[in-house]
Amino acid sequence: MKMGYGRVSAKDQNPERQLIKFRELGIDDRYIFVDKLSGKDFNRPRYQAMRLMIREGDLVYLDALDRLGRDYDGIIAEWKYITRELSADIVCLDNETLFDSRKFRTMGDFGKVMEDQFLSLLAYVAEQERKKNRQRQAEGIVVAKTSGVKFGRPKQEINDDFIQVYQNWKSGGMTATAAMKQLDMKHRTFYRRVNEYETEYLKSGIEKTQ
Repeated sequence: MKMGYGRVSAKDQNPERQLIKFRELGIDDRYIFVDKLSGKDFNRPRYQAMRLMIREGDLVYLDALDRLGRDYDGIIAEWKYITRELSADIVCLDNETLFDSRKFRTMGDFGKVMEDQFLSLLAYVAEQERKKNRQRQAEGIVVAKTSGVKFGRPKQEINDDFIQVYQNWKSGGMTATAAMKQLDMKHRTFYRRVNEYETEYLKSGIEKTQ
């Protein structure tokens, strides 16, 4: 049986691009599982539901390896659990040449060695990107505080939540309307905070996240 697992990091992000790919592969909607949660760990309801359904010979499609998760050790452990303990297979659609466990399976023990090497490399890159994003958020907080930005009531201040939503909005992951709603900010307040944050961010000489 074919399954598809998709993930986006926030509730207001749209996983439709991933769903289209799964449907084009002929995967029934009943076997497409999507979480709208961070990839920092595997405590995701839809992922866990899919995990319980996987049987020997099944084929699990991912849009990309980082949709599975962003934790280095966790990615490797989950991949090996599915492919070696459950004897199912995984295909990453963005890089099928390297990440199609069916190809490694035909190579015997040598295939396992090759698979481990490629998997470790990509999982490491995924985790480093997550750490980099967290570092950028932390730097933004420091800049805002040291530059004298005033903090109001919790949902109106420039804090971790604001910076995460701001970065998501600036990268095109959500609309301004969705950002305001998530932060519980009115139009004028939102753009005032954006202006304050960007002004101090630029003055600090720290590169903004694109």
